[in-house]
Amino acid sequence: MTRAHLLGLGSTRIHFNYRSALATRCRSLTALQPVATTGILGRAFDLGAHKPPRCLSHISSEHRLLDSGTMRSACVSLLLVTACWSLPFNQNGFLDFLVDDDPGSGIMPTEKFEHITPEIPIDMPEGPKCPFRCQCHLRVTQCSDLGMKSIPGEISVDTTLLDLQNNKITEIKENDFKALKGLLTLILVNNQITIIHPKAFISLGKLQRLYLSKNHLKDMPSNMPKNLQELRIHENHITKIKKASFEGMAQVIVMELGSNPLNSAGIEAGAFGDLKKVSYIRIADTNLTDIPKGLPPSLSELHLDGNKITKVQADRLKGLKNLAKLGLSYNDISQVENGTLAMVPNLRELHLDNNALTTVPPGLADHKYIQVIYLHSNKIGVVGTEDFCPPGYNTKKAMYSGISLFSNPVPYWEVQPITFRCVFDRSAIQLGNYRKK
Repeated sequence: MTRAHLLGLGSTRIHFNYRSALATRCRSLTALQPVATTGILGRAFDLGAHKPPRCLSHISSEHRLLDSGTMRSACVSLLLVTACWSLPFNQNGFLDFLVDDDPGSGIMPTEKFEHITPEIPIDMPEGPKCPFRCQCHLRVTQCSDLGMKSIPGEISVDTTLLDLQNNKITEIKENDFKALKGLLTLILVNNQITIIHPKAFISLGKLQRLYLSKNHLKDMPSNMPKNLQELRIHENHITKIKKASFEGMAQVIVMELGSNPLNSAGIEAGAFGDLKKVSYIRIADTNLTDIPKGLPPSLSELHLDGNKITKVQADRLKGLKNLAKLGLSYNDISQVENGTLAMVPNLRELHLDNNALTTVPPGLADHKYIQVIYLHSNKIGVVGTEDFCPPGYNTKKAMYSGISLFSNPVPYWEVQPITFRCVFDRSAIQLGNYRKK
């Protein structure tokens, strides 16, 4: 072979220059070819036919000189000198090795990778949606007072409270709330709604509070959410409550129907039959002439103020054993039938002010739990000593905390102090002066 091998010296490279000159000057020493090997620290140099010229100048033409120890040492020294003639080795850096032919190194991509655009996942989740001009925070979408004429799109599906009050919405379409399956509260107060699609609320299976007051509705919406707990639909144009109006609404607790042009004939028999858990009903400021029939026995508060009721009939309150507060103010009531208060044994508060009563309602003295009775602004002219408290030993379970009799034609100075013997405190009695007009 005509090459020099370096074994065990890492990446060090020896380049022999003047190879052609070396071959010419060493023809006379062909007897020494092909190999002259000298051991240097366990590493071998194969000089072959290309021996450095200056080395040959010091080697005797006698072959036997190579066998002598002196000549062998001299050749070793000259071989080291020859290594100094080699061209300088240009050490490649770490990055150079990676760049040369290693497109997969990831350090410095080659040309064929320069025009590759990184892929963006197409299924990246979108942020929460919020309708234009609305304010959205913590699953609450606030779109009130914006002059909207329809239900906005782009409502986040995780919305739990949607406020659309004080706008100009006229219609609720079938799919307006289709995606809002987790909605709990829907506020549509003070719009111009006249039409609600029969299936508009079907997808709102979790809805608990629905506020539709101050609109232009003429009928009760159908297919109401089954989990609804609070319905406020006062100040509309509703004239009838059909038997099926509250069908399936067994979870309703609060029902507000006031300020509608509703009369007694417009409430069908059994209309409240499905309201198994309702505790609060308000049908104030309508055209009712009687207390509605078939009220739910679960009622604890009934407000019928501001109607045209003329008489309180005992049978209309039959079965209302849980009723604690009864509001009948601002009617035309002139009579309360005997036994009426016995139908509501747990009544605590009775409002009969601003009516046409001429006497204190019967049965108050026998009622054990009533504590507040409003009778002001009537036509009561006489108050007896046993109108409020039972005779003799006091059998009432709770004492009165409020009795109002002012603005009545009763001469208060003639009322005997013993009349209010079952009143908790004298300051709870309001007699006042009556002034004839």
